[in-house]
Amino acid sequence: MEARQEEAPARAKKSDSFSRQVKRPSSKKGRGRQAAHKPSMRVYFLGGLNEIGKNFTLFECEGDMVIVDCGLAFPTDDMLGIDLVLPDFTFAERNADKIRGIVLTHGHEDHIGALPYLLKKMNLPVYGTALTLGLVEGKLREHGLHNKVKMYVTNPGETVKMGCMDVELIHVNHSISDAVGLAIHSPAGTVVHTGDFKIDCTPTQGGMIDLGRFAQLGREGVLALMADSTNAERPGYTQTEQKVFATFESLFRQAEKDRLIIATFASNISRVQQIINCAVKYGRKVALSGRSMLNVMGIAAELGYLEIPDGVLIDIDMISRYPKEQIVLVTTGSQGEPMSALTRMAFADHRKVEVGPGDTIIISARPIPGNEKTVGTVVDELLKRGCRVVYESMYEVHVSGHACQEELKLMQGIVRPKYFIPVHGEQKHLRKHADVARAMGMDSKNIFIGDVGSVVELNEDYMKALPPVPAGRVMVDGLGVGDVGSIVLRDRKHLGEDGLIVVVCTLAAGSGRVISGPDVVSRGFVYVRESELLIDEAKKLVYNILETSAQGDVHDWGTLKTRIKDGLSRLLYERTRRSPMILPIIMEV
Repeated sequence: MEARQEEAPARAKKSDSFSRQVKRPSSKKGRGRQAAHKPSMRVYFLGGLNEIGKNFTLFECEGDMVIVDCGLAFPTDDMLGIDLVLPDFTFAERNADKIRGIVLTHGHEDHIGALPYLLKKMNLPVYGTALTLGLVEGKLREHGLHNKVKMYVTNPGETVKMGCMDVELIHVNHSISDAVGLAIHSPAGTVVHTGDFKIDCTPTQGGMIDLGRFAQLGREGVLALMADSTNAERPGYTQTEQKVFATFESLFRQAEKDRLIIATFASNISRVQQIINCAVKYGRKVALSGRSMLNVMGIAAELGYLEIPDGVLIDIDMISRYPKEQIVLVTTGSQGEPMSALTRMAFADHRKVEVGPGDTIIISARPIPGNEKTVGTVVDELLKRGCRVVYESMYEVHVSGHACQEELKLMQGIVRPKYFIPVHGEQKHLRKHADVARAMGMDSKNIFIGDVGSVVELNEDYMKALPPVPAGRVMVDGLGVGDVGSIVLRDRKHLGEDGLIVVVCTLAAGSGRVISGPDVVSRGFVYVRESELLIDEAKKLVYNILETSAQGDVHDWGTLKTRIKDGLSRLLYERTRRSPMILPIIMEV
């Protein structure tokens, strides 16, 4: 990473491992051009709309482009075998020469997870706060990109010049420290992007959201507001993190004879700090479990975002040396992920921790939509083992990191944008957020609800949708990136639902007569030893098809395989009402 020492005031330097580019916020904020007709800005939504995660947005003005966030999504149940889902980088690659850099709003996976995959395709400077870039650095190291990417630590309140655009970072509250919103000052006007945010007047880490700066931007004039829609359906206000601390204190008192195991998001550093503070108060040692938990906490402690008194933190291998009532284990697995530490504990598959009576387990997170069933399964297994389990619906052991309706109204009211674009959410979230904006007096024609691939042009005189650009999802399976598409997923689903039938036979090269076989092998369809009549019938059918084809002088393998598939498929469906995948293998001698 390169350093720009002349631009990096020592007062703000967080870590020697980062390079910095710091631009002082201009008093004009990019509004110096007062031409009669301002140019337009184009916004390309390449991820993050009508979905949770995969946030990836491209801004363009006068030939300069800026990327905001580069996140991934986790696979849904129908994406069999898929590890990660990335945005489609095709459009960004086509315009690589115009892109001036990447600005990150915070360090969650849905905002930074796809960054290494993009940086392998194009080398761009990356800007963000110290913790965000600390988490990115760990990812780049894993992908062999360490010291190959220029990263510049930029504090809230500072501005980065990127072509004709000045991107200002504004402090916001979220469920991870060092989160920011953005004000993109361009010749077209100022666009405010909130990032993921909530309004917390009493956060446990960092200061309150910089509402004063958002209000000042509103007074100066904002062309468009792009705001987080994740909690747009939830009325009222998001609770403060202090609520969780009070609940933790109560649970620590109640579980005075139990070992405490607390599952939370690895990125929620302030939550882990609360747990450590309670452990210190009640005389307990703290151990960490889960690879991501260890990685994030190591980075947070190194950068000064996590304060751990000497002697409090112990290795997980040491927990057996202490009485249960002196231990707090902080672990991953709050979403019931199959390979997470908590899930392995629930199914007695964890090598170092065995749970049972005398364990109080707190799940300090709300299930992400779609994860309710997996979380419920883990809770059930823990209860079967005699554990006491506490989760969100029972106590206030979690608060959201996203703004509810009243906070969204407040942001809308102080920014006072000309145009409004709800972002970060599924269709129901985007539409509900649009309703909130309309309730605040925003005209429907000034609201844009987009989709992945949508393009909108913003001008002081109009806002209009443009033809979409290439966008979508790229799936990661093991080391393969993009080599698994919809056809492969369809085949996997087919195999998972109905199984596989393999037909093997050997034909004479000249006549096409059957010399050996056919043999029929079943996998995931029927158990051969219990379905001998069906298998014999299938063999006879294939034999007759091949003999008939030989008599008709049909020797083309493609035609033979098609006839076998069609005939066998009809037979098996008639007998079983199932349609397994049929794979004919023909050899000639």
